[in-house]
Amino acid sequence: MERIDPAEIPQGGFNRLLGLEYVEVHPDRVVARIEVDERHRQPYGIVHGGVYASLVESVASVGAAVWAHGQGISGVVGLANATDFLQFHREGPIVGVATPVHRGRRLQLWQVDVSREDDGKILARGQVRLLHLHDPAEIGGSEFLSR
Repeated sequence: MERIDPAEIPQGGFNRLLGLEYVEVHPDRVVARIEVDERHRQPYGIVHGGVYASLVESVASVGAAVWAHGQGISGVVGLANATDFLQFHREGPIVGVATPVHRGRRLQLWQVDVSREDDGKILARGQVRLLHLHDPAEIGGSEFLSR
């Protein structure tokens, strides 16, 4: 499967709330960015760890779903998200880059690096384990990609 137009990725719901913008979507790599503002900060004025964990989950899930769809698998659902917070950040865009670590018959594992857009300094690193769904109705959902 080839690169996907980021505009095809749903931008509503939590993606909109988070301010997540997909930049590159491919079965082997997904890149998204967030322009950090006051809604992303915790009381100490730094980016809330939940923002990093959400970015990690989002880009890994999109990559896993795009790859799964190309394999004839209807969808994926996250089973685990382990995100380590390495450096604090206050302002300016952050970028999440997801790449696959493992793709099996039933599971995928993706690694995500979150960095500052301006200098590439790593702020957080996470991994997400995802289960393949052969019928998205199992969780009450629908197909991720309709093409």
